[in-house]
Amino acid sequence: MSTNNLKPWSREEFEEKLREKGKGYHIYHPFHVMMYEGKLNKEQLQSWVANRFYYQISIPMKDAAVLSNCDDVEVRKQWVVRITDHDGIGDAMGGIEAWIQLGKAVGLTREQITSLDLVSPGVRFAVDAYINFAKQRSWQEAVCSSLTELFAPHIHQQRISSWPEMYPWIDESGLVYFKKRLTEARRDVEHGLEVTLDYFSETRERQMQALDILQFKLNVLWVIADSIMLASTDITTEGVQYTRQPVITFE
Repeated sequence: MSTNNLKPWSREEFEEKLREKGKGYHIYHPFHVMMYEGKLNKEQLQSWVANRFYYQISIPMKDAAVLSNCDDVEVRKQWVVRITDHDGIGDAMGGIEAWIQLGKAVGLTREQITSLDLVSPGVRFAVDAYINFAKQRSWQEAVCSSLTELFAPHIHQQRISSWPEMYPWIDESGLVYFKKRLTEARRDVEHGLEVTLDYFSETRERQMQALDILQFKLNVLWVIADSIMLASTDITTEGVQYTRQPVITFE
């Protein structure tokens, strides 16, 4: 149905619609449900951490793409802190290094994490699609795609609260990433939501575009979880075990 003749939702209604998209957040993916129920084994948690590292190192590139396309100096002033949050600044640990510490806490070495050898093709494809979206679309659309952060603080708090009991073998010092993001994500979401509501509220058509963009990002996160589950779970079809792609390397 065409949205051209429909009145735009009020700002409050539009925000509510954006938040309703959280029903499709990857917290509800079967792999994440298993995680929160303490049902993942060590190898599965290690696979999750190793694969999600590819997403972590790509976040600053996404944010740099927003900056490179943005002609609003006030937005750039607020947005640039996202890059230093992840890359670190001076002696302060950034999110990327904090994620490496998480990897070590679950039993991986720094080399295993940073080499990206454990990253599945599906995760690479999904993350690369997200970065390409941020590079190729307007900065306002890229900002909108970041709004999955609306649903992130709960997921971080859940890990901080449940992992020490569910997975006592994990060194709690490795949970610093989630603690950092509790405050950073709330701050980031406030700004990203303001930009989205300002830019996309003019017409119903634009509001629907924003909802589609947010759905795209939700799809990216869901596919990442799909790929990790496939890479770390024994799966059979009609009694035949799933065969993972052999990767041939050369010295």
